[in-house]
Amino acid sequence: MRRHDLTGTAQGERRLLWGYWLLSGYGLRASRAFTWLLAAMSMTVLLLMGIGLPTHDPDPATTGTLNGSRISLNTSTPDPALHGGWPKRMTWARAEKATRVAVNSVVFRYSGQNLTTAGTYIEMTSRLLEPTLLALGALAIRGRIKR
Repeated sequence: MRRHDLTGTAQGERRLLWGYWLLSGYGLRASRAFTWLLAAMSMTVLLLMGIGLPTHDPDPATTGTLNGSRISLNTSTPDPALHGGWPKRMTWARAEKATRVAVNSVVFRYSGQNLTTAGTYIEMTSRLLEPTLLALGALAIRGRIKR
């Protein structure tokens, strides 16, 4: 009822309650939370395929010099770059990589994939949002079992 009370509840609290209702039905609907989780993971995969994964994995290059009995090596890795149009970006191999990143982000794990700058921000956002949705679903299931 606080969500509908326009006078006694602060605007921020009403928005927070509305979001809680929208995402998980006040912790009573696990299906709603898991549906949102699946939608968020699907959006993460599509965004990573489109703008987050580089076209090719950057190959590190090692150069060295030999001065007498001393070897000096220098390894440099170029920044991940995105080239090509949408047909080259929407492939099964890229979908598999993006799915691994999305699944790892649900459990707070770093994927280890080379990502573009946009891909890094997409992964950070999903590592914050998706575990929250998983927790809301788990709490709803716990509430059902506990009753």
